[in-house]
Amino acid sequence: MNTSGLLDGVTVTSVDPRSVKQAMRERIRAERRHRDMRRRAEDGRGLTTVALEQPEIVTARCVAAYTSTLDAPATQPLRQALRAAGVRVLLPVRLDDGHLDWSVDGDPAAEGTGARLGLAGIGQADVMIVPALAVDSLGNRLGQGEGFYDRTLRMIDPTVVVFAFVFESEVLDAAVEPVPAEPHDRPVDAVITPRRCLRLPPRRRP
Repeated sequence: MNTSGLLDGVTVTSVDPRSVKQAMRERIRAERRHRDMRRRAEDGRGLTTVALEQPEIVTARCVAAYTSTLDAPATQPLRQALRAAGVRVLLPVRLDDGHLDWSVDGDPAAEGTGARLGLAGIGQADVMIVPALAVDSLGNRLGQGEGFYDRTLRMIDPTVVVFAFVFESEVLDAAVEPVPAEPHDRPVDAVITPRRCLRLPPRRRP
């Protein structure tokens, strides 16, 4: 891959995409750590408002989401709103083999392995909301680098719409700062920020 441009003030040309991704991760993680707590709460409400304007989400019977970390865009307000509306919400459970199991959000029994749905549990979801550190305008998603979601995205039905949650500054113009796409990477269909939902080019199939 031939990548050129500026990354953290350093000109990069024909570099390893993994190195570019790691530099991006470090920069965005640092930016997230310095976000104001009050602003994070406002952003969480904004994300929920925008998400509930999307027809695929408001008509879904089952949504796969995730538990956000303190620094990331907050998913808790949306999960609560969906559950209050009678929508079944699934949460991922990381497995040692690099895959994701699934449990039902709000189910006290989900802490036990008997309540797990298995890898195929993702097949119950009408919509999938995935975490990201950044998404570019071609739909390329920058994750944490462990591949859990790339493996899961290979398993879902093509009709399932995949949304990524990021902060507004983490939506990147692919013509200026693309997220490097490797063969194992899976793009998303849309990105939701506290301000808007950006629909992206049709998802490429493996």
